[in-house]
Amino acid sequence: MPLSRRALVSTLPAAALAAMALPLRAAATGGTAGGRATGTAHTRLIENTVAAFAGTPDVGARPEVRAKLASIATTARSRLTAMDRAGQGELFQGVPLGTSDPNLVTSYQYLYEIALATRTPEGGTPSGPAGDTGVQRRVIDGLIWLHEHYYGDQSKGYYGNWFTWEIGISTHVSKTLALLSDELAAYRPELAATYVASMDAYLRNGKDGDVDLDSRFHTGANLADITTNRVLQGAVLGDDARITKAVADQLTVLATIDPYDLRHGVTDGFYADGSFIQHASVAYTGSYGRGLLTRVVQTIKMLDGTGYTTDDRLVRVAQGWVVDGFAPLIFEGWLMEIVKGRGVSRPATGYADTAEVVEAVVGLSAHATGADATALKGYVAYLRQTSKATLDPSAFVSPVSIAAYADILADASIPARDLGPAERHVAFNAMDRTVHRRPGYAFALARSSSRISRYEYMSGENLMPWFQGDGAHHLYLSGQDQTQAFGIDYLTTVPPHRLAGVTAPVETRRTVPELYGTLWYDNPERGFTSSSEAQNTYVYFPRSTHPFSGGAALGPYGVAGFVQSDDVAYAAKQSGGLPDDFVVYRDADATKSWFLFDDEIVVLAAGVGDTAGRAVTTTLDTRIAAPSDTLALTGRLRGGAPWSGTGTAPLEWLRYANATRAASVGYVFLDGPPPTVTLDTVTRSRRAVRLSNPDLPVTKQLFAVTVERSADAPHTSMAYALVPNATEHQLGAYAHRPLTVLANTTRLQAVVHRGLRITALNAFTPGTHRAGRLWVRGPGSVLLRERQDGTVAIAVSDPTTERDTVPVVIRGRRMRAVAADDGVRVGRVPGGTRIVVTTRHAYGRSFTATLR
Repeated sequence: MPLSRRALVSTLPAAALAAMALPLRAAATGGTAGGRATGTAHTRLIENTVAAFAGTPDVGARPEVRAKLASIATTARSRLTAMDRAGQGELFQGVPLGTSDPNLVTSYQYLYEIALATRTPEGGTPSGPAGDTGVQRRVIDGLIWLHEHYYGDQSKGYYGNWFTWEIGISTHVSKTLALLSDELAAYRPELAATYVASMDAYLRNGKDGDVDLDSRFHTGANLADITTNRVLQGAVLGDDARITKAVADQLTVLATIDPYDLRHGVTDGFYADGSFIQHASVAYTGSYGRGLLTRVVQTIKMLDGTGYTTDDRLVRVAQGWVVDGFAPLIFEGWLMEIVKGRGVSRPATGYADTAEVVEAVVGLSAHATGADATALKGYVAYLRQTSKATLDPSAFVSPVSIAAYADILADASIPARDLGPAERHVAFNAMDRTVHRRPGYAFALARSSSRISRYEYMSGENLMPWFQGDGAHHLYLSGQDQTQAFGIDYLTTVPPHRLAGVTAPVETRRTVPELYGTLWYDNPERGFTSSSEAQNTYVYFPRSTHPFSGGAALGPYGVAGFVQSDDVAYAAKQSGGLPDDFVVYRDADATKSWFLFDDEIVVLAAGVGDTAGRAVTTTLDTRIAAPSDTLALTGRLRGGAPWSGTGTAPLEWLRYANATRAASVGYVFLDGPPPTVTLDTVTRSRRAVRLSNPDLPVTKQLFAVTVERSADAPHTSMAYALVPNATEHQLGAYAHRPLTVLANTTRLQAVVHRGLRITALNAFTPGTHRAGRLWVRGPGSVLLRERQDGTVAIAVSDPTTERDTVPVVIRGRRMRAVAADDGVRVGRVPGGTRIVVTTRHAYGRSFTATLR
């Protein structure tokens, strides 16, 4: 089993990270200021880079790689044709320059794609420009032309998105310079230094033309991008100091984020529980996290054998990210939506997202050793075996990865194996996410808090995100093609206030472009520009205002809780802190808990309503299906009579079944107002959720089970269970009461599962709370299980992250500790056993103990 990040955290203090960047200066000396380095390390670095992106002769001869090399050649030919046909103000036909920074990035990307084709192995690219120095010089001439007309003048550049100038252009240019380093030295030896000077000047969020680790722009995946570019620039220039500094800066990304001891004020990166955050407060493993993993693996490949890193800790840290951060979020080849930020609105699917992770794991496995390498390769085989979409390795960036992937799949000695157990509960409390997995399903829950954003909107992406962090869930069923159940078509066809799991007001909301006529709120006098902190805080990714979001995990079981609250924009507007024309929206009221067992997820909601008097919808679940799928809705009323179809009724249970897909979900209504069942056919354009999406109409059957509350209705509570893959017989058995709700208020929510002998609770307020055998003082999450061997296991956490201790009492016979985590004290009190958990600086993690 690979080394866990949790085990590795303590081995990577800042001093150790700095020590990882120890260049072999004697081997790296030499080179000219404007040309290619002659030093051994610099030469090796460039050769590694060319091999990674273009392949090697041995790899080029592999039949599995032919399609990739042919695609590279075809792309280059089309770019050369577009260059031939370019008009006034264009380097490539159809890509006009002068005011569009995306078009400038595209022009540099096209030059890179041509350069890449010239460095693929000879004979590996039929009819392509491999080895063609004439084509290479056309690329160099294109670089010169762009620099002279659209890039070199600092007074005219830096319009549009900061990312374009500090990362986007530099990424393509740096790789192009590396690919063409020999021809640059022979043809235009001064060009590399000219470009590097310009790229340094465009690092305007940096310091003195270099990275600034104190800048909010130079963090996480962005920092990895910038430093990878600077490593390549240093190799091309023969600038050892640049490489050394860039490697040292990138290694800071490896350090686990300690929210109580931030380095350079940075909250972006991986946390001890496997969470990943970018943009200070956005759960982002599935987008920026993927990018960071990819860059780090590319760095490992580039630096291999150069001496710029002295041990394998870079590999082991990245491996830990895969084990603790990515693997729990990938279900049967699908990377879950709850960690994608605004990327959730892009047409690319969760299967395509996973392909990028697979390529990174393939790369890591080549640099790992022993059991670690076997585990990584086994995970690659497992993903191939369980994915419901065939992974196309020609989509990999590196031809070398394609060959290595084929070797892994062909090796019968490698056991196909997940990196975690099939039954697991993963509490990503540092990013307000929960993943609960069983062999037949995976349940993914998105929350928010005063620490974590409710959603991310930016650049015309994710236009209607308002409730995505309000307890929204995705229930993935095993054996299904998830593109038919979730992904872009789910977000397109499900109304934003009816996302599964959400309590929301019934009202019309307008998107940012509709409100302001631009992609952001533009008010420079009040601090609102396209990338200002005010824009981030109040428009792009606002946090909620309540601290309670988290839960406790005990082995494969868990409990999570969440107090729904207004976001910081609404709160600031009420206090007069925002301009009059800045539009804010008020949230509905709800306090919720999720109790995650084997066959069911029990949900309690209390205080559901709206202080402002609006109608409110609570959506217990929403599912989509193709128009041609055969659906059946059957159930039983509380009085025992059978029921089917749609409408509002006092249901005891309901079963949704898609006969076409062999999929079903059951709903057991434990308490609360009668639910409403709907089944509609909806057609909507994908452009409704992202401006750059194609205007493609999507038609789906839309099933929902909701609880509707009319305007001015009093606040209410409800309790229900989601039962994945349920049969009618199984749903009928819940009448025998294996589940009991002990409490369901805004102060305390608690459930007993008699079959599992589990009692679990969330306490939300100060004071003493009692549920069954459990007493807890103040806010906290507790899960207790009585085992067959006579022992009792307990898990406790502080979902607010604000308490120093959480005291718990288990009533009954006094018990002693058999095992306990550090920070857990067990003692006796009259009538029971007292447990005091020191939660200070634990950031919501669970503490466990076993008692007898």
